[in-house]
Amino acid sequence: MIIDIFLPLSLVFIMFTLGLGLTVSDFTNIFREPKAFGVGILNQMIILPIVAFIIVSLSGLTEEMAVGMMILACCPGGVTSNMVTKLAKGDTALSISYTAVMSIATVITLPLITGFSMQHFMGAEAPPINIFSLGITMCLITAIPVGIGLLLNTKNKEFATSFEPKASKISTVLFVIIVAGALASEWDAFITNVGTIGPAIVALIIIMLFIGYNSAQYFKMNAKRAVTVAIESGIQNATVGITIGNIIMNQEAGLSPLSLPSGVYGILMYLVCLPFVFLYLRRKR
Repeated sequence: MIIDIFLPLSLVFIMFTLGLGLTVSDFTNIFREPKAFGVGILNQMIILPIVAFIIVSLSGLTEEMAVGMMILACCPGGVTSNMVTKLAKGDTALSISYTAVMSIATVITLPLITGFSMQHFMGAEAPPINIFSLGITMCLITAIPVGIGLLLNTKNKEFATSFEPKASKISTVLFVIIVAGALASEWDAFITNVGTIGPAIVALIIIMLFIGYNSAQYFKMNAKRAVTVAIESGIQNATVGITIGNIIMNQEAGLSPLSLPSGVYGILMYLVCLPFVFLYLRRKR
């Protein structure tokens, strides 16, 4: 019962915090920078799920873990990708625009891809899922909190600016608690599957970083934007994945096995993405 309440409310607050840092221009940048925006969205909405599907099909994951990986591949970037982009001296404004639009778009894409994945990997054993209901739930716990944060930032800029740093710290703590909880509650499943789920997640991150960076260069983007596209392609919002996994397959105790890939990802993304950033910065010196 505590998890059922804590998880969604934590995600609502995290997405609200994301909205506090957004402006209307973050959404309208899509029209000013169509090429840069289009490449990033193509990577996140189409290439990423396809790559994840191929990796999952070849990795020998259990049915639940396979679906969990596909849920993860549908998640938006989140605040983490914005922070890593800033650390990499990338185009932070572009990164924020990606996050803003993808946070809304996944209300549609995540339920559709998740529904397909459950039927493909779990078949008759798949729990019943109402795609429309899942879309409404996604809207309530992601899009609407982002919109409220954006509205508050627009109507009361002074308060939003002063509260946003505190909210970000709280969101970070909530994220750590959620990831730790996901691993602790499914520790036996994690130990059993770490040999397959770990390499699968690392492979997904590395491949998407590579595709993101090189696709941007192929379309003649500068290095600053190329590293931004790479990071946005390789970093997903693990909190969304954990929460949605638990909503779809709710358990009497602990978190759902569908949430475990996102929990593991929440740790591994730093171990893979930060070395990428440091190597990139070293090359640019």
